[in-house]
Amino acid sequence: MPIARLDSRALISVTGEDAKPFLHNLLTQDVETLAEGELRFGALLSPPGRLLFDLFILGQADGVLLDVAAERRDALLQRLSIYKLRAKVQVAAEDRAVFAAWPETASGFIPDPRTPLMGGRLYGEATPDAAQADYDAHRLSIGLPDPTADAPQDRTYPIEADFDLLNGIDFQKGCFVGQETTSRMKRRGTIKNRMLPLDFDGPPPAFGAEVLKGELRAGEVLSGQNGSAIALLRIDRLDGDLTVDGRPVRLRKPAWMGEDVLPSSNA
Repeated sequence: MPIARLDSRALISVTGEDAKPFLHNLLTQDVETLAEGELRFGALLSPPGRLLFDLFILGQADGVLLDVAAERRDALLQRLSIYKLRAKVQVAAEDRAVFAAWPETASGFIPDPRTPLMGGRLYGEATPDAAQADYDAHRLSIGLPDPTADAPQDRTYPIEADFDLLNGIDFQKGCFVGQETTSRMKRRGTIKNRMLPLDFDGPPPAFGAEVLKGELRAGEVLSGQNGSAIALLRIDRLDGDLTVDGRPVRLRKPAWMGEDVLPSSNA
């Protein structure tokens, strides 16, 4: 079972008597019921409901550990400090490394809350025998988006990035930043776009390359590797032949995606 150190991720500790209620009122995930050693997936949104930071949230005896994109950790530290006000919390960068093992949960690793297909994560020390590129290749093989790579900050709604299908939003918990827009999209079924995997021959198209159904725009390519990429696609334009830069591409429905997510003709 391969193990990779994820240098693209970094950690933030949130401690103090108000740590869980403080985060609970901000994040898309229920934090107040988080048990020690339990890992959940969620996000911090902008007030209009767009993705700012994707997060893994680990319960600890003295608070919560946040697993965030390394390139966005400083920005998240700053934003949490702004929200802190009079809450009795301490927010600080944490030095431990982030590791992933797949396709199952290795001994000592915590199951990935998005899908069992992603194995598990560990915070601390492990002996890697694979690279982050191998982890990303596995992620693409099961069609899982990487919100940091695939969702430019403050542009994408979490449901477009499949957070509702990957246990990233608790719709029963009540208020969180951006909750009104997120709940309305889910309640009214006004979901027009989804991140989905595309397969093709050769290297991936450029980020932002247009996906066409005939002459109609069907979406745009996001991050990828040779043979596959994630794309943000209009779900009403997936029932025909798709191309990117004149090259045929093939839509693939992930195994973790429910039967009723896409129109029946695209399932």
